[in-house]
Amino acid sequence: MALTLGVQLSIDDFGTGYSSFSYIQRLRVHKLKIDQSFVRHLGEDPSAQHIVRAIIGLAQSLALETIAEGVETALQSETLLSLGCDTGQGYFFSRPVPAAQLEGLMTQPRSITD
Repeated sequence: MALTLGVQLSIDDFGTGYSSFSYIQRLRVHKLKIDQSFVRHLGEDPSAQHIVRAIIGLAQSLALETIAEGVETALQSETLLSLGCDTGQGYFFSRPVPAAQLEGLMTQPRSITD
């Protein structure tokens, strides 16, 4: 019987460095975080869109959630949404804020479409 701790694992910076396909197979991963180096060039470099589409497709086929890092523009957000990305993080949604302001942000949910 497996012990459930309520913890989920994400592979950070997927598509770069040490984020190997073998981790998806060996670990009980729940999410793939798409590296900002691909997100940054969405709308400028067609190869970036092809890579992001491939990562999202892989994640969907394995029932994993996708998180795009470094979303800074509406174009990036719209492109990610059209490709089926689940979640985005970056300055487009909010700049870093002091802890005292965090509660107010948490009560105003935003999605990748905002």
